[in-house]
Amino acid sequence: MHQSSTTPTPTPAGRFRRLTAGLLALPIAATGLLTVAAPAHAAPVAGPPIAVSMGDSYMSGEAGRWMGNSDTFTGSRSGTDRAYTGSGYDATQVYGSTSGGCDRSDSAEVLSAFTAAGALNIACSGATTANVLRASSGGQSFKGEAPQADQLAAIAATRNVNLIALSIGGNDLGFADAISTCVKDYEVWYSYCQPSQQAAINAKMTAAMTNVGTSIDEIRAVMAADGYAASDYRIVLQSYPSPIPRSSENRYPETGWSRTNDGGCPMWNGDEDWARDTLVPQIAAGLAQVAAAHGAQFLDLQNLLQGHEVCSSSASLATSTQPPTAATSEWARFLTTGLTQGTMQESFHPNYYGQLGLGRCLALIAAQPAASNYTCRNTPGQDTSGVYLNPLP
Repeated sequence: MHQSSTTPTPTPAGRFRRLTAGLLALPIAATGLLTVAAPAHAAPVAGPPIAVSMGDSYMSGEAGRWMGNSDTFTGSRSGTDRAYTGSGYDATQVYGSTSGGCDRSDSAEVLSAFTAAGALNIACSGATTANVLRASSGGQSFKGEAPQADQLAAIAATRNVNLIALSIGGNDLGFADAISTCVKDYEVWYSYCQPSQQAAINAKMTAAMTNVGTSIDEIRAVMAADGYAASDYRIVLQSYPSPIPRSSENRYPETGWSRTNDGGCPMWNGDEDWARDTLVPQIAAGLAQVAAAHGAQFLDLQNLLQGHEVCSSSASLATSTQPPTAATSEWARFLTTGLTQGTMQESFHPNYYGQLGLGRCLALIAAQPAASNYTCRNTPGQDTSGVYLNPLP
């Protein structure tokens, strides 16, 4: 069922919102790590409520540079490259000063969900749970920034935080490594990645989920120290969307090189089906259990990109005669070597359209009771306005 038409629709972010003092400049200090000592408060700070996003690349906005995908390697890449200046490429137009590092996109989920004045994004591409915990709890700085919970402490001490969106655990599990291995096994070794990578994920699952739970507890401790009661805010823990389709939904044949040269999805059918229908659901199930055990709201995103994945038969590449659109294009970045288009770290992440879809999911769940959990999906053939929630048991 679609949500009521009265549910607010998020406003997509436009050009990069400059990190202004006291609002978006909190993560990075000019002379080194941010000083995050924050005074304790008897109650949350008064003022307009804001949402804060924390975690890894699926939250920071990695790949937000791209509006769909195209095999065109020059110019605007058939209108897909938002970093094109008319004479060259400037990724800071999308990622600002975090380009090449945290890659916080102007279309990142929290910015797509809420207005610029109502959102802060401190997530960072490549982050693990160790980069979320406070330094006093053993947390680690990352890419020149203090641990994210320490950054949150400074924010919550001066702003009225009412929602914290968290995407974390994928890098603890080695999710990107698993996909990379599947690509190599297709292109180099002509073997399946599923047996070895399933074993690797299984070996890391218990520790990774424990660490996700610890991250949630750490966020609770930070908020309590800043004077917040548990009822003053909500934590939304989200899972990961599958960037690749099932083999039956791939528009390219398994044989030949079209999946590599044209589609940017070089994986065997068996590995595609494993990643789509076993790995991604397994991670989602683990995160759902963690959310329930630690009092967080859960947002299941495993099916959000359905029909818009890389190489999906329901989507297409942009061309000089067919510009990208949210209804027809892929919502995830295809595999790139970094030599011709963008950077490799953008591969297999939700792109600009995917970020807008994620933002709508977050805005929709924020309008629902905090005790309810949801799965988020899109409507085939529609743009991101067709994204909707279904309640989870």
